[in-house]
Amino acid sequence: MTDFAQTRARFDLPQGVIYLDGNSLGPLPKAAGARVARVLSEEWGKDLIRGWNAAGWMGQPRAIGDRIGRLIGAPQGTVVVGDTLSIKVYQALASALELRPERKVILSDNGNFPTDLYMATGLIDSLDKGHALKVVAPEEIEDAIDETVAVLMLTEVDYRTGRLHDMMRLTEKAHAAGALTIWDLAHSAGALPVDVSGAKADFAVGCTYKYLNGGPGAPAFIYVAPELAENARPALSGWLGHEAPFAFDLDYRAGQGIERMRVGTPPVIAMAALDAALDIWDGVDMTDIRRTSIALCETFITEVEKRCRDLRLGSPRDPERRGSQVSFRHEEGYAIMQALIARGVIGDFRAPDTMRFGFAPLYVSEADVRRAVDIVEEIMAKRLWDDPEFKTRAAVT
Repeated sequence: MTDFAQTRARFDLPQGVIYLDGNSLGPLPKAAGARVARVLSEEWGKDLIRGWNAAGWMGQPRAIGDRIGRLIGAPQGTVVVGDTLSIKVYQALASALELRPERKVILSDNGNFPTDLYMATGLIDSLDKGHALKVVAPEEIEDAIDETVAVLMLTEVDYRTGRLHDMMRLTEKAHAAGALTIWDLAHSAGALPVDVSGAKADFAVGCTYKYLNGGPGAPAFIYVAPELAENARPALSGWLGHEAPFAFDLDYRAGQGIERMRVGTPPVIAMAALDAALDIWDGVDMTDIRRTSIALCETFITEVEKRCRDLRLGSPRDPERRGSQVSFRHEEGYAIMQALIARGVIGDFRAPDTMRFGFAPLYVSEADVRRAVDIVEEIMAKRLWDDPEFKTRAAVT
């Protein structure tokens, strides 16, 4: 059994704060500061450029990729870390489309994170080969998979509602129709058990600053199924994806397997923070994470609905169809969330009316959840949100 009291003690959580926004940005692991400081003072400071060899900087993307791979059911040597999630989406989609040149449809849903759709649209415009992005409602995805689809591109857990797609079933249907799959695991990795290998996913991507707690702007990851890794051409043919980067050839030759999905120079300092965050996951059982997450979410939903009748559940009621977050809706959702934050309950807001609450068992307890509901109830009962200060929109919501 995972000891969540022990994992909670490994985070630097501000006193008096109930942090329910790990689905957007995970909190600071205590070890991250010391790890980054060591990189700055000992590795960069003393080794200087020798750090690429002496401190193993060049190997970080693969080494950290394997650590993430354990959490998403990926075999060793199939995940690499670097760049941003948007870049990784672009890489996966460009490679997948080239592997299905006779097909022109990219299928997604309107619960997908907008940047994934933006990247698809931009790629379509650049290719100018007649591709089309088809976007349907989440519940219509399965029926929309047919022989015209080149790539099924979905976010496994809907960022707004927490709705959970069935990766195995949809991948199986896509493959039966001859399509490839790309799964965005931004709200899955570290939140629930994922098995990209068992589901036979072709590509998967994700960020590391949410449930993996890598820090703001932490690098993203990409997975490519072993049977595709040597044939997936990297559209972003950066020098570190080259077969021999330090040969400095003028002609590009793709590296072996997942190495070809590297693009630019690894962000060494950011990767040090991420590596420290991943230490917390050593010994954590993802089935324990899932079981506890569901219990926390169910308690929150039950208590909020019982005590705050003006709030409407915006997430699936069935916990098996939901990730590790709960959304409630209200016309004044932004102001309510700001009032909650002012009282020490931190979630976030997504337009037009959705308040999001993330439940990460690594550092969120049942006592936190019950105290959070007490504060939600007080704010709603006394209309404490009805204050001009709480209705002024900030740049980040």
